[in-house]
Amino acid sequence: MNGTDQILEQCDSVGIHPDVIENTKKKMPSDELLFDLADFFRIFGDSTRVKIVCALLSSELCVCDIAELLDMSQSAISHQLRVLKQARLVKFRRAGKVVYYSLDDEHIQGIFSLGLTHITEK
Repeated sequence: MNGTDQILEQCDSVGIHPDVIENTKKKMPSDELLFDLADFFRIFGDSTRVKIVCALLSSELCVCDIAELLDMSQSAISHQLRVLKQARLVKFRRAGKVVYYSLDDEHIQGIFSLGLTHITEK
């Protein structure tokens, strides 16, 4: 890290722009929606859940398949799938005795892809 990376950019004056503040305030979602959004992104804060979402980008998988793919116990995978299901990131379907998981909708793939694109750009 060089010295300029450590300098925080700050205003040289203390004047505020009330018109900009008011306009921005009108455009901001409610605190409740922002809390829900923060909670949504918190789900991506666990690497196991991110790996599961990444695996489900390719195809639907059962718990056994995901556990084998990630070299984890079925119990650990089931726990993470429960979290993802509660957050409406994954859905499931039953086929006889097997339960298959897939991404809930195309938005999840878009969010994941945009995040991956963002962190891999230079």
